[in-house]
Amino acid sequence: MLTRRLLLSSAAATLLARPTLAQTGPGRWTTAAPLPAPRGEIAAAAVGGRIYVVGDYRFNRELEIYDVAADRWSRGAPVPRPLHHTAAVGTAGKLYVLGGYTDHHWTVTDELHEYDPVQDRWRGLGPMPTARGALAADLLGNRIHAVSGIGPGQPRRNTPVHEAYEINADRWTTLAPLPTPRDHHAVVALNGRLHAIGGRVDGSYARNLATHEVYDPATDRWETQPPLPTARSGIAGAALSGTIVIVGGEAPSGTFGEVEGFNPTTKTWTSLARLPTPRHGLAAVAQGGRLHVLAGGPTPGGSSSDRNEVLSF
Repeated sequence: MLTRRLLLSSAAATLLARPTLAQTGPGRWTTAAPLPAPRGEIAAAAVGGRIYVVGDYRFNRELEIYDVAADRWSRGAPVPRPLHHTAAVGTAGKLYVLGGYTDHHWTVTDELHEYDPVQDRWRGLGPMPTARGALAADLLGNRIHAVSGIGPGQPRRNTPVHEAYEINADRWTTLAPLPTPRDHHAVVALNGRLHAIGGRVDGSYARNLATHEVYDPATDRWETQPPLPTARSGIAGAALSGTIVIVGGEAPSGTFGEVEGFNPTTKTWTSLARLPTPRHGLAAVAQGGRLHVLAGGPTPGGSSSDRNEVLSF
């Protein structure tokens, strides 16, 4: 069913979001093999038939690899440095990990790492022009788009930067900045456009956003779309069966079990079956027609879990 839209401006959407019980909608959740260890504030991406999980608030450097068909975990070469609040994208048989925090003092990095599953080897590539953590990224065309996040310095402040990495050229290009700077948001590519959804202002989950903006690479412009029905941050998102699915999140009052899907053709949001284990700092990866929602904290702040819950329609 269609959920009610939040008729909020970008400014009004920064009001405190309180988790509420949503009705169960379309979709069915099942449980898959849990991660080898609990993790939080992670990133994950699919390469081939496997899902690769990186990052952890507790500085776990392990690269966990999930074989979807076998429902089994293994490990690859450790990530070059401990990271949390990083971003990951898989394409052309490689895993790319960009940005993030390198410590608990919110020190951001501009590093870009590439992992080759065949060689089980990491290498450094050209760094992002703007160091940042709690960013979001996805693949659009042949470029990795890194959008917004927390920039360098204290106190923590959002940067609106939008930078794209051309893999074959090992080169970054600066594109139109995000109109509503934010962090702990989701960025999802679908039908040749890039959607930036939800998030928070300057690292505060008491200032959660419902804002939804979409980028058109043909015009290098952003435009406003219908807002996320439930304002939240610390979320994860992915495209599944032509729908952008947003899961989880946190606010001072708790974590979110809301799962909401956006149809870019009708420009409507729909409430989907609730996440069995509400949590934040998680990852969502579409693989084989199903959505794997991995790890994340069941309570606000630096918590973690080993959950691997799978949504199918």
